[in-house]
Amino acid sequence: VLYKESVGTGTPTPITPEMERVKRNQEICSSVLYKENIGKATPTPVTPEMERVKRNQEIISSVLYKENVGKVTPTPITPEMERVKRNQEIISSVLYKENLGRATPTPITPEMERVRRNQEHISSVVYKEGLGKATPTPVTPEMERVKRNQEHISSVLYKEHLAKGTPTPMTPEMERAKRNQENISSVLYSDSFRKQVQGKAAYVLDTPEMRRVRETQKHISTVKYHEDFEKSKGSFTPVVTDPITERVKKNMQDFSDISYRGIQRRVVEMERKRVDQDQENLTG
Repeated sequence: VLYKESVGTGTPTPITPEMERVKRNQEICSSVLYKENIGKATPTPVTPEMERVKRNQEIISSVLYKENVGKVTPTPITPEMERVKRNQEIISSVLYKENLGRATPTPITPEMERVRRNQEHISSVVYKEGLGKATPTPVTPEMERVKRNQEHISSVLYKEHLAKGTPTPMTPEMERAKRNQENISSVLYSDSFRKQVQGKAAYVLDTPEMRRVRETQKHISTVKYHEDFEKSKGSFTPVVTDPITERVKKNMQDFSDISYRGIQRRVVEMERKRVDQDQENLTG
């Protein structure tokens, strides 16, 4: 206070470039002397507590920065701004990929597949929730013409717009034409079959696996056949014997006896005639 009271009124002098240069040199010298006076420091490990404090400081700084930000005036996004933004994204992507080193591939596990599917579902849901209201556009005559052309091209829509048909009775002439068409189709199919397939063998490679399967099938068929034979062996099918069956059976037996005996008598007579003829030839 006494110092300031004894100081009189001074005369202000302008700041010249020389004074600016001297001031900067003084600052540089002060910085150099300050660093020279600093001794060697002992490094300390970064503890979890220090990490926590650092994160808290960052969060506090972010909050204070946002509080100090005043109100801004929104500006419309022009096509030029959109183009610049896309270019910046492309450049950032290229630079990011250039700075990437070599990665170690990891196998895709079922758990990773499940998480990826869940993320896709969540992204789809969030995308649909974030959709805003759309602006309807009027339907112009050109759009109507394109729509009609698409409907004509689409066979499904064409069938949906078919009108109801009038049923017609099936006359004999229509039946005859239908049968003729079926016969013609059958003949053409048979001709094409004979020309393309008939007489041509289908070559199949006889591999050891196919031979093994064929032998196994043969063994299975043989075992199944013997099994069925053993089950049916010694069994018979009972038949009801009625008087008519008995009569037919007796008549058939009689016919068989008569036929057999008649043939036997004829054979005996022919043998006797042959012997008599041989004797006549020897005596004659």
